[in-house]
Amino acid sequence: MAALSGKRVLIIGGTSGFGLEIAKKALSEGADVTAIGRSPEHIESTKSVLEAIVATASNNASVNARAEVVALDATDPQQLTKFVEAIAPFDHVVSMMGGAMGGGFLDNTDDAIRAAVDGKYLTALRIARVVLPHISAGGSLTLTAGAGGRPYNASGAVLGNQALETLVQGLAIESAPRVRVNAVAPWWTPTGLWRSMTPEQLEAQTEQMAAANPLKRLGTIGEVADTYLFLMRNGFMNAETIHVDGGVSAL
Repeated sequence: MAALSGKRVLIIGGTSGFGLEIAKKALSEGADVTAIGRSPEHIESTKSVLEAIVATASNNASVNARAEVVALDATDPQQLTKFVEAIAPFDHVVSMMGGAMGGGFLDNTDDAIRAAVDGKYLTALRIARVVLPHISAGGSLTLTAGAGGRPYNASGAVLGNQALETLVQGLAIESAPRVRVNAVAPWWTPTGLWRSMTPEQLEAQTEQMAAANPLKRLGTIGEVADTYLFLMRNGFMNAETIHVDGGVSAL
């Protein structure tokens, strides 16, 4: 597997949750990391976290990590295009963009289901169209799907995830052999998506989801982030969507 030292890594949605953990791990391996986010609060805190890692890495003569954190709405193709064209090329691009929804087909409106699908599939497609021409030969694009939902309780999200897996297969063949395209499909993990819950709600949700998983626990942010780094390093991984879900998708 190729090391990430000296590689340029762009993380879209890299200022919280999985994206921030990917940025931290890539920096620790000597990558040049650019993280995009929208929340001013997350932007400032991410800068502090990544700068501390860079300062630590600078004590190691074999590591020359650099970090940049940028405020940007990556769902706006014009904004993203202007930014990427100005600082490209990248060796690896990761997109954390995508959402979640609850409810089946009968208890959701057409607009709600369509918005969930668009938030996963169309957002990923638009990002891919912007970034793929600016990824260096031998590089990779890793998108984010999801695991664990069922058609009766997450209708639009399931459709979006299925469409995204198909998108990954198409993009991977169209982009080969120059660039590889894959995706990671995490299961429920305590990240920013759970930030609106009270401590009591979070505890109840954690217990319920852990009981539903074959491993009887939730995954960690670090375990999920490791999968993205694996897909960057492994030059023979292409057109795959890896489910990081403890086996729940097999139920």
